[in-house]
Amino acid sequence: MATIRLTKEFNFEAAHSLEGYDGACREIHGHSYRLFVTIKGEPSRDAYDPKQGMVMDFGLLKSIVNEQIISRLDHAFIMRRSEQAEQVQEMLSGIYHNIVLVDYQPTCENMLADFAERLLESLPDEVELYSLRLHETATSFAEWYAEDNL
Repeated sequence: MATIRLTKEFNFEAAHSLEGYDGACREIHGHSYRLFVTIKGEPSRDAYDPKQGMVMDFGLLKSIVNEQIISRLDHAFIMRRSEQAEQVQEMLSGIYHNIVLVDYQPTCENMLADFAERLLESLPDEVELYSLRLHETATSFAEWYAEDNL
């Protein structure tokens, strides 16, 4: 049977700031992120499997990505964990509830590495995470490929 790649697109809105950055992105700003998740595998050959002919049910992929990524970050304000970020979180937490502190500078590149790690731990064994693509704007994106990260 052929090896097939499946891709599902996800969208989420989030704000971030890049603490210590020497450009405009040090200020709080937001993005309409577009995330493309591509998995690879062989379609089920089991004639008794209701998922026969599928590499993976798109609904299951959606559920995993929503649990691991989208539900955490959609409409969140993302900051690198630091003393300053913790102070900002404390000041804003009475008004805003979705402030996410991460252990990295929340760049598109670092977010992709985090997403890959989360998905690699969550996907079924019979499929491989092939690639991720995260658009920060309509014309700017970063990509992660499994083959580059062996």
